[in-house]
Amino acid sequence: MAEAKDPMDKTLTPDMRTATDATLVPVRRSRLKRLRESDLWFSFRSHPSAIFAAGLLTLIALTAFLAPWITPQNPYDLSSLELWNSEIPPIWNAEGQWPYILGTDTQGRDILSAILYGSRISLVIGFASVILALAVGLALGLVAGFFGGWSDNVIMRIGDVLLSMPFILIAILITAVASASLPTGLKDVLAAPILIVAIAVPSWVQYARTVRASAMVESRKEYVQAARLIRVKAWRIMLHHILPNCMTPIMVAATLNFGLAILSEATLSFLGVGMPPDQPSLGTLIRIGNQYLFSGLWWIVVFPAIQLCLIVLSVNMIGDWLRDALNPKLR
Repeated sequence: MAEAKDPMDKTLTPDMRTATDATLVPVRRSRLKRLRESDLWFSFRSHPSAIFAAGLLTLIALTAFLAPWITPQNPYDLSSLELWNSEIPPIWNAEGQWPYILGTDTQGRDILSAILYGSRISLVIGFASVILALAVGLALGLVAGFFGGWSDNVIMRIGDVLLSMPFILIAILITAVASASLPTGLKDVLAAPILIVAIAVPSWVQYARTVRASAMVESRKEYVQAARLIRVKAWRIMLHHILPNCMTPIMVAATLNFGLAILSEATLSFLGVGMPPDQPSLGTLIRIGNQYLFSGLWWIVVFPAIQLCLIVLSVNMIGDWLRDALNPKLR
C-alpha cells in the first residue's frame, strides 16, 4: 500500500525542482523587460549627450583598469624606466618614437601609460570617497531626521562647522595631520586611504542635510506612524520605509559629487599633499608636468589635463541627465 504524502512536506522532488528552476528564467526576463520599458531607460536612450558621456566614461574606465595589459610600460616600476628615452615628443612629431604615442617625461616614463594608471587611481579614490561620504551622510541624516532632538542638534552643528570652512582647507589639514603622525615607510603606502578620508570628511554633510530633510517629512506620514504603533524597530523603519523615499536626490548628488571628488583629488595631488610621485595620479602628473610647461615639454602636462577634463565632463553630463530624468516636474 502506497504511503500517503504529507501535504505539509516542503521537500522538492526532481520534477518540482526542475519546474522551479524553469520559472526563474521568466522572472529574470521580466525584470530586464521592465528595465527596458522603464521611463529612466527611455530617457537615457532619447538623450544623446547622456549616451555619449556614458560611452566615454566606460571607455576611460575600461582602458584605465586594463592598463597593465594594454600599456607598453608600468610607470610605477622604477626599474623599467630608461633615462635615454626621456623627453621624447608625441609620435606625430618628427622626433617621436614608437611605442611612446604621447611621448615621455623627464624620467623616461611613457605619458600614455602614466595617464591610464593615473586615471585608475583617480577613479578609485573618487568613487571610494563618494561611497564613504554617502554611507556616513545617509546614516547620520537618517538618525537626525528620524529621532530629532539632541542628536539632530549635535549632527547638524558638526555639519555647520564643516561647511563654515573651505573644503580644500579641511582636506589639506587631514592629509597633513595623517602624514605627520605616520611613520615614513607608511606615508606612501597609505596615501590613497588618507586621500579618501580627507575628501569624504567634508563631503558627507550634503548627503546628511538632504536625507535629514526627507526623513523629517517621511517620519510624519501615516505609514511610518503605523509602523511605530505596531512596534517595528526604528532601524527597520529607517532602512525599509524612509530611506527608499530619499534616494532620488541622493543619486543625483552622488553622481555630481563623483566628478567633484576626482577634481578634489587632483587638486590635493597638484598641491603636493596627495599621491606620491612614484604612484602618480592625474593631479600628480599635472603637477610634475607644470614644472616643464615653459621649457617646451608641453605634452607632459597637456595630455593628463585633457584626460582629467574628459572624466569630469562625462560624469557631470551623466549627472545632469540623471537630475532631469528623475525630476517629476520635467516628465
